[in-house]
Amino acid sequence: MKFKYTALNSKNQKKEGTIEADTVLTAKGMLREKGLIVQDISEAGGAAASESIWNMDLGGDIHTRKIKPKKLLMFFNQMGMMMKAGINLSMSMDIMIQSEKDVGMKKILQEINENLYSGFTLSQAMRNFAGFPGVYLSIIEAGEANGRIDSAFEQSALICKKSMALASKIKSAMMYPIFLIVLVIGVIIIFTLFVIPRFAGVYAGFGAELPGITQGLLNFSEFLMNYWFITIVVVGALIFAFIMLKKNNENFAMLVAEYLLKIPLVGPIIRQSSLARFCRLMSTLTDAGIPIHRAMALARDAVPNIYVREKVNAVLEDVQIGVTINEAMAKHTVFDSILVSMIRVGEESGMLGDSLMKMADLFETQTDESTQKLTDSMTPIMTVVIGGVVGVLVVGMYMPMFSMYSIIK
Repeated sequence: MKFKYTALNSKNQKKEGTIEADTVLTAKGMLREKGLIVQDISEAGGAAASESIWNMDLGGDIHTRKIKPKKLLMFFNQMGMMMKAGINLSMSMDIMIQSEKDVGMKKILQEINENLYSGFTLSQAMRNFAGFPGVYLSIIEAGEANGRIDSAFEQSALICKKSMALASKIKSAMMYPIFLIVLVIGVIIIFTLFVIPRFAGVYAGFGAELPGITQGLLNFSEFLMNYWFITIVVVGALIFAFIMLKKNNENFAMLVAEYLLKIPLVGPIIRQSSLARFCRLMSTLTDAGIPIHRAMALARDAVPNIYVREKVNAVLEDVQIGVTINEAMAKHTVFDSILVSMIRVGEESGMLGDSLMKMADLFETQTDESTQKLTDSMTPIMTVVIGGVVGVLVVGMYMPMFSMYSIIK
């Protein structure tokens, strides 16, 4: 197949011509090997080179596309290994492009590679894509500056791997209590919609006054049976209002984030995981040679809980006017005293990165322990709750029967 192209050479001069290749990607690769930067390419017949529908990317603009953590980890790992093995950057990128199966990710890598040929640094080329978080870009930029880009990729891969592992643990820990809560709600709904109505018909024929708990259950069942649609709409509207208020009202979102930290069993997990992420990022960024202010700002933006993030920001503001990190942190109870002490030791000894890394390991261990504690505690708690709910429902339905039996005797 013959393709017509427009490209720029090493002297930034425009070149036009034709080239024979099996696909558009192959043609672009052949032109890159000749030192040309492709600006436009189409089939020689005049129609734009088209892609198979199976190779089309339906994810929208690649510059705003979110890249999955697994994809980022794979990219950092493979680039780190190739660079450490002595393969140069351009060849490493070519290998990544050829082996990439995801169409969207391939397009991102291709544009980055084209920008590299245009004279951009790797970090500059990656900044055009929102899918690469600023933390990783700063690490890679520092690696470019000190000539250790292979180590920068390894550090980025380590951070990405640790973040994924932490998020997975928290998600797994929360799934069990959510499942039990859904189970309780399901039991109540099934009992209310299918069991209680049968008893209602029986008790209606007696004409006797029913116990308060029984009458309450019957009224609740009748309400759900008659107004189930309104109930769903109201519950959905409340959930939607909560989400929108949390998204658009900063004060409300801050209150929710602060309240989450105070919930027994759940709060410690959120706080410890947030501090673990902050400490690990700060350690990696400072060891990479990034200034403290810049490193703290990047680590702050990566903290998931906005209340903890706001406290980190308050610390950053104090540090910018000359206060030491440990003194600034000591003002806020969200930071453990051991964290403040370790940072003080790190600042005084000049080994802040090592102190932060030790604290990251400690907080990750505490997060593991807290998630296990949550899982272990939820089993007896939810057993009691489920037993109590079922007990109330059963007693409420059968209590009138015992009364009737006593009257008959």
